[in-house]
Amino acid sequence: MPVAEPRTLIDALGRRLDYLRLSVTARCNFRCSYCLPAGCAQSEGGRPLSLDEIDRLVGAFAALGFWKVRLTGGEPTLRGDIVEMVRRIARTPGIRHVGMTTNGYRLASIARELSQAGLRSLNVSIDSLDAGRFAELTGRPLLGSVLRGVEEALAAGIPQVKVNVVLLAGTSRTEIDRFIGWTRASPITVRFIELMEATGDAAFFARNHVAVAHVERLLDADGWGRLPRLDGQGPATEFAREGYAGRVGIIGPSRSEACARCNRLRVSSAGELRLCLFDRRAIPLRHLLREDTPASVLRDALRAAVRDKPAAFPDAPVRASLSLIGG
Repeated sequence: MPVAEPRTLIDALGRRLDYLRLSVTARCNFRCSYCLPAGCAQSEGGRPLSLDEIDRLVGAFAALGFWKVRLTGGEPTLRGDIVEMVRRIARTPGIRHVGMTTNGYRLASIARELSQAGLRSLNVSIDSLDAGRFAELTGRPLLGSVLRGVEEALAAGIPQVKVNVVLLAGTSRTEIDRFIGWTRASPITVRFIELMEATGDAAFFARNHVAVAHVERLLDADGWGRLPRLDGQGPATEFAREGYAGRVGIIGPSRSEACARCNRLRVSSAGELRLCLFDRRAIPLRHLLREDTPASVLRDALRAAVRDKPAAFPDAPVRASLSLIGG
């Protein structure tokens, strides 16, 4: 009798991989200082995967035990078919969780549709609650629209709504307190993220890097308690406090334990597999997503590729925009 295919994807270090971060476009309409300060050309990143190609890709990962997919970019909501994409992925056998990372500029108008399509978590990037500083950091005076989008997402019943805050020089204690205070009445998780040196701009990193540990000390001093880590949880350490509806998370990208428990793979909008966010290697998959290619061929290619997943961040990280990689 034929031997059944293994339904799990395990790398050479024994890490079980079950979480796909899928970039659906390299384009973005914001100009965040740490990512795309000069903006993004419409043609940058090449032709993105079609809905049918994404169906085949996600189906192959699901057949290998992946149950969680996060849509990233660029800005995923720039795609007019984003709601249908969420719907298709959510209906894929084996997929139990579909999330998205967004700058939030379209959320107010599509949050309910996304919820009805099956979106279960949403990460919204907001690096300042001051309208002027927000415009300075993103190149867009749209803080009010983004905040309305967060409220619409909560009202639409999306189960997990998180706000991502990249710590930068100039992020004051007052600003940090405002973000933390937001969680008192709102059931969101505000996550403070340490700046990563991913694009090769060493001078920008040197000017703007702020260690996230000082926010941990503030939380400890203010009576916040660390929550136990759950299976499948991402790199954030989460804190809760009595009387607060929401939570606070801390993400320090340089922490080695995050690599030891890494359970994710990335695929770029052009269909290139990335074994690690900071790895220079890009393994093309698009030629395996044609309708006439047996699904087993793609699964075999994924099994072979993950054997080379690095143990930790490479010493010489990739020098490319996160919008092209799908951060």
